[in-house]
Amino acid sequence: MSEPRLKVVHEDEAFVVVDKISGMLSVPGRGPEKRDCVAERVREMYPGAPEQPAVHRLDMDTSGLLVVARNVDAHRKLSIQFQKRETRKRYVALLDGVLSDDRGMIELPFRLDIDNRPYQIYDPEHGKVGITHWEKIGIEDAWTRISFVPITGRTHQLRVHAAHARGLGIPIVGDPLYGNGTGPGQMKLHAVELGFQHPTSGVEMNFATEPSF
Repeated sequence: MSEPRLKVVHEDEAFVVVDKISGMLSVPGRGPEKRDCVAERVREMYPGAPEQPAVHRLDMDTSGLLVVARNVDAHRKLSIQFQKRETRKRYVALLDGVLSDDRGMIELPFRLDIDNRPYQIYDPEHGKVGITHWEKIGIEDAWTRISFVPITGRTHQLRVHAAHARGLGIPIVGDPLYGNGTGPGQMKLHAVELGFQHPTSGVEMNFATEPSF
């Protein structure tokens, strides 16, 4: 297994929660060079895990908390919670500019640009609405630290909501698609809090991790 090692935040018989680094895939991509990912490493570390253990995903350039199932029953029960929006998620990001407002909600319809995958584009007619609550944490030199609580779970939702003029109009620092990032592992977006019901006991589980930025 190649370095860096996978940071495990929690493990039990049903699932594993890891703190993914920016630049690592959540699930395998196309081609052998994109095989290394959180899901594959969990399968290596925990024999008996499902062939497809990932319950949800973080973009390759997003870091933070990710839950991966260790058996099929846990995978099914956890997946249902994500599909029904019964989970609790919060992210922290650095925006590449100074944001004047303090808090708000973004509702923005967008969809995949089929001619420029995986880029997402604003489309009020054919797009699906993404909803995000946000709150400014503070200004750091020319950057803004911000808290995001996504209500929906659209692809690139927070990145689009940050960068688009109908959202915050300021891209996330290091974003290679919607901002000024020049390569993988640079984006300052971190999943800091994750909560859900334990798939076996039903107990409320809450996890938190600090971003490296």
